This record gives sequence, structure tokens and C-alpha cells, in this order.
Amino acid sequence: MQARLHKGSGRAAALLSLLLTSCASVPSRPIVPEISAAALDARSLDDPRLQAFLAASDAPTTATAPWDLHRLTLAAVFFHPDMEVTDARLAVAEAAIRTAAQRPNPSFNLTPQFNATNANPTAWTIGTTINLLLELFGKREARTAEAKALAEAARFDIDSASWLVRGRVRSAMVALWSAERRATLVAQRRDLQVDLTGFVERRLALGEVSSLDASRERASRDAAVLAVSDTARDVADARVSLATAIGVPVRALDGVRLDYAAITDAPPPADFTTLRRIALTTRSDIQASLARYAASEAALKLQLANRFPNLSIGPGYQYDQGDNKFALSIQADLPIFNANGGPIAEAEARRREAAANFTALQAQVIGDIDRAIAAYRTASASLGAANALAAGQADRKARNARVFRAGAIDHVGLLTGDLEYAAGQDALLQARVAQRFALGQLEDALHVPIFTQALPAAQTRDRTAP
Repeated sequence: MQARLHKGSGRAAALLSLLLTSCASVPSRPIVPEISAAALDARSLDDPRLQAFLAASDAPTTATAPWDLHRLTLAAVFFHPDMEVTDARLAVAEAAIRTAAQRPNPSFNLTPQFNATNANPTAWTIGTTINLLLELFGKREARTAEAKALAEAARFDIDSASWLVRGRVRSAMVALWSAERRATLVAQRRDLQVDLTGFVERRLALGEVSSLDASRERASRDAAVLAVSDTARDVADARVSLATAIGVPVRALDGVRLDYAAITDAPPPADFTTLRRIALTTRSDIQASLARYAASEAALKLQLANRFPNLSIGPGYQYDQGDNKFALSIQADLPIFNANGGPIAEAEARRREAAANFTALQAQVIGDIDRAIAAYRTASASLGAANALAAGQADRKARNARVFRAGAIDHVGLLTGDLEYAAGQDALLQARVAQRFALGQLEDALHVPIFTQALPAAQTRDRTAP
């Protein structure tokens, strides 16, 4: 009997050892703020991993290639922390599929007993049982379907995050282009105003103008000088905004040649109606909402299946003071006090909530698109009016130049006309910038790449470093 006892104990120890060695070991990854901050601050557009990502996306990777909206969007998709967050959420959702699909492990019971009132050497009783849980009525399948639907929604969330990142990069590029262009125009107006003030002061010395006229021109000159400083600050702020939108420090843009062609030359879409209809069914957030509704339906199916109990089968063996006994137990919950009505009602309400969220999202998209179309048309009309005014000012400027050459007006009259033309160019720039922002708003609402040929699809990125 003792030999059998030692043999049974050895098997139990072997089983316990197997269970312990099957545990996976996950290395610790502590976060050190100083190291993370240093890595973020060291980011550069020359990063070899970024260059490999650009090459995989069929984007130019040569050192002389300018950084246009498409390449900067790819850099933002690679660097921006928002993309890292959505990647991590997708990893969690995909791991949840594995969790939902795995079968429950059997349980093992070992119950040694000693009969203290029995003086025989066979006073020991050893019982072992293995309990196998059988999930029935498609519960595991429904649970897995829910996890897969949520993972699909997480994939669409990556696309939605890419659109948000792209929109921020595009808006920052429009703002930087506008600030740089306006800085040039303001500097030209300052130079013209300085020249005009000099001529007026010489006239004042000759007694040809009043001191009030000279004071007015000096005030305009001082305001123009301050405006140059303001535009320099606006350019610096816009550069920081662009770097933040990409996910790099602002010094990463030092020496970088930016290409604004896609920003300034992108034409509007030709067919708003078709794009509106497509957006209402294919936008990534619409698809994500549909996937979450599918997950809610799978969750309801799981709760409906939970009305029926699972079975637990437990084959067992007992060594009872020299006797070998075998047993088979079958266990199941008895649905007497409830038939899982509460969880079913909750799952049904969540499905209705998911449907309502989908309808609300479509309504929001409709409003966003209609608002963007109206804003673009209004901005385009304003730009047309500004172009007409600028054309008239250009004609007057050319006429003033001809009259000046003919000696009919002096430098003051010529510079006054030039300042009027420069002010018109500033107004034209503002109207053009407003139209570009409105076109960007339309791109965000439609999820259609208006400013470039294509939006880069979400790809696997090397995230071995922040």
C-alpha cells in the first residue's frame, strides 16, 4: 500500500510541476520618465526607421526630397503618440480574441484522508478528481464573435486616428504657409511705409505737408514695424504647431524644405453628392460603429445561450484503505431562481444603445458634411470677390506706374498706390487661407484625400523606441 501511496503522490507532484512550468513569464518594462523624455526630444525626420516606413509606403526617401503634406502625414502616422495609443488598443482587442476563444482548463482535486480510529496500516484514503467544464449552446463561439467584432472596431479606430493626425498636420501646414506668406507681405508693406514716411517728412521740411500728415505716416510706419514682429511670432508658433502635429520637437524642422503645393493647389472635389453618400457608409468611424453594433449582437447571443447551464464532468479515483474506487460526477447549475433574465435585458439594452450611437453618428456626419460644403462655398465666393478686387488694384498699380513714369504723380502718390495694392494682397491671402481651411474641413468630413492622391493606410510600424 505504501508503494502505491508513493506512486500516487509522485504523479500528483509531476502534475503540479507541469502546471507551474506552463506559466508564461512576461519581462518587466518599467517606465523611466527621463529616458522617455530624452527619446521624444531626440526624434528627427532623419530617423532610419522613419525612412524605412516611408520607403514601405512608396514615398520619396532621398535627402533632397521636399517634405510635402503626404510625407509629413506619414511621419505623423509613424511618430504621433495618438497612433501608439490606438495600436495598443488594437493589440488589447486582438489578445481578447485569444482569451475569448480558449477553452476552460480542467481542475484537479487531491483529497488525502487519514482515519485516526483505524489502527491498520491501510488507514489512508486518497481521492483524486479531474473536473472538465463543457461550454454548450455556442457560448464560446458567441464570446469569440464579440471579441472579433471589437477588434475590427479597433482596426477602424486606427484609420480614424490617422485621419485626425492628418487633419492636424494639414491645418498646421496651412497655418505655417499662411504665416510665412503674410510675413513676406507685411515686410513689403513695412518697406513701402518706411519709404513713404521718408518722402512725407522731406515734404514736411519743405512746408508742403502738415505735421498732422507726417505724424499719421509715422504712426503707420511704427505699426508696420510692429506687424513684422507679430508675423515672426506667428511663424514661430505655426512651426511649433506643425512639429507637435507630427510628434517631433520643433528643432526637427530646422533645415527642412517644406513643399506647400498640395496645400495651395488642391482642387475641390467635383461631385459632392456622391462623396457625401459614400462617406455616410464607408467612413472609418461609421465602420467602427457598425462593428461595435455587431459586438453587441454577439454579446446578446452569448447571454441568451447562458440561459442554459454548462456541464461539469468529473471522473475520479479513490484509494480507500486498500480498495480502488472509480467515480463519475456530473454537475450543472439549475435555472430555478432566474433564467439569466437580467444579463439578457442588459445586453439587449446595450444593443439598442449601439444602434442609437450609430444613428447619432450618421446624423453628425451629415451635419459635418453639409456644414463643410456650405463653409467651402461661402469661402470660395469670398475668394472670388477678393480676386476681383485684387485684379482691380493690380490695374491701378500698373496705371500709377505709367503715370509716374510720365511725371504726372510723385513718389508719394506712387507709394500710396503700392500700399493700397499690398493691403489688397493681404486681404486676398486671408480669403485664400479661409478657403483652404474650409477645404480641409470638407476633407475631414468626407474622409476623402482632397489635398493629396491618397491617405496612407495604417501599417505595421517599428515601435522599439518611443
